[in-house]
Amino acid sequence: MMEIMNLMPVLTVLAGALTVMFFSMYEKYSIKFHIAITTMFLLLALGFAIYPAGEVYSIQPYSEYFNNLLIFDTYSNFFHIALIFGALLVILIGEHYAQEQKYFTGEFYSVLMFSLFGMMLLANANELITAYVALEIASFAVYVLVGFNTENEKRVEAIFKYLVLGSFIGAFYLLGVVLIFGATGTTHLGEISTFITAHNNSDLVLVYIGVTLLLFTFLFKIAAFPFQSWLLDVYRGAPILVTAYMASVFKLAIFSFFLRAFLQSLSSMQDFWDPVLTVLIVFTLTLGTWLAITQKIVKRMLAASSIVHTGYLLLAFIAVGENIESAYSIIFYLISYLLTAIGAFGLVSHVIAETKVRVTYEDFKGLAQERPFLAAMMTIFLFSLAGIPSTIGFIAKFYVFTEAISAGYIYLALYAILATFVSIYYYFKLIAMMYFYPSKKECKQQGFDDSRISTYAIALIAILIVWGGIGSAILFFIPIPSIDGIFQLVQLSVESLFIK
Repeated sequence: MMEIMNLMPVLTVLAGALTVMFFSMYEKYSIKFHIAITTMFLLLALGFAIYPAGEVYSIQPYSEYFNNLLIFDTYSNFFHIALIFGALLVILIGEHYAQEQKYFTGEFYSVLMFSLFGMMLLANANELITAYVALEIASFAVYVLVGFNTENEKRVEAIFKYLVLGSFIGAFYLLGVVLIFGATGTTHLGEISTFITAHNNSDLVLVYIGVTLLLFTFLFKIAAFPFQSWLLDVYRGAPILVTAYMASVFKLAIFSFFLRAFLQSLSSMQDFWDPVLTVLIVFTLTLGTWLAITQKIVKRMLAASSIVHTGYLLLAFIAVGENIESAYSIIFYLISYLLTAIGAFGLVSHVIAETKVRVTYEDFKGLAQERPFLAAMMTIFLFSLAGIPSTIGFIAKFYVFTEAISAGYIYLALYAILATFVSIYYYFKLIAMMYFYPSKKECKQQGFDDSRISTYAIALIAILIVWGGIGSAILFFIPIPSIDGIFQLVQLSVESLFIK
């Protein structure tokens, strides 16, 4: 019974994807109906995922069928909860935007559910080929989401650029797997770890080369230097809901597997890549900061700033080999950025759906006078992105920087802190536009009702971001665990990786 319960979140998402796909065959069902059906299945899957939360376990169910290719543990379950919750927030916060855009149909939500299915399998992958299959399921679904509006030239261009580059980097992954298999005779993470432990560096040349090729795939998917060139055009061309989904949920899924692979199999080989990763972190922070400063379109600014946040995550990643607590900070930072990115991109989609003109910094002038609630929520999201105290973004950055310093990467952490100070400029620039400049006349004429599902979703995310920064010290009347409780769940998830 326990085995089938561990499979239920993944199976429920797959069943939801198929159900929505069948309903999308009939035009009589509105987009609101498809949103409701998708939400229902995600809530059900979330319930199944939450059921074993807090327990430390690691099982490989139905090993006679799966051949131990999939592992279900506290770690994967934690990521299941985060991935499902993130997808649910994207759907709810984009409810109004989806209804205003004519190209959104039921198929969109079916494809989104299929991508979520692939991402959840990626969190469960215990073997390199299985991880590749799961990654490609998620990636191809995201390709379709990026180019879903075929009448828009920018989106067609975005999907072709992303598809070609993504397929190309997928070949690097497969080549890396071939080299690792040639050296070790296996693609199973546990067996690879045993082989590495039992052999000297002179016997691991093919393994080093193969893992380097896997690292290329990892860096491409998270848009780190020098593989970030696709990000601005793809994020700009994709529907903004898809941009939010890629920047938060998809990035979370990528880290779920590669962090598992590193902790379980590759941590002993980290010294080989330390100098290279150090350089990549510096360039990722520098280039991301420069791109964010020079953007005039808010969506592109948020996209460019995601490169900077990738640099922070890599800073914690490089420190994992010296300090296991850095793994906790990576997962916590991913949760923080999941909430903040969905909130920021989602609020922009909400505003665009109403005014049709909120694209550049200039277009956001006077938003605080027109829609004070939306301006206040956007300010909270930007505060969190910038790492201002009393937000979850500040706590996440604090953990990352302190763990990096504890691991000995002092100068790298100081450079990341400098990038954080610079980020205040491009985030607060948008706040200044909303509060200290008069609104454009054409924007003042736009009136709309804020009583929508997406508005409540925006408020919920803002509350979670503030609660994540101050814990339950102020919100004592809400029966939810403190931020220390969430961090404890993160610790339990990492501990489950080392259960023998």
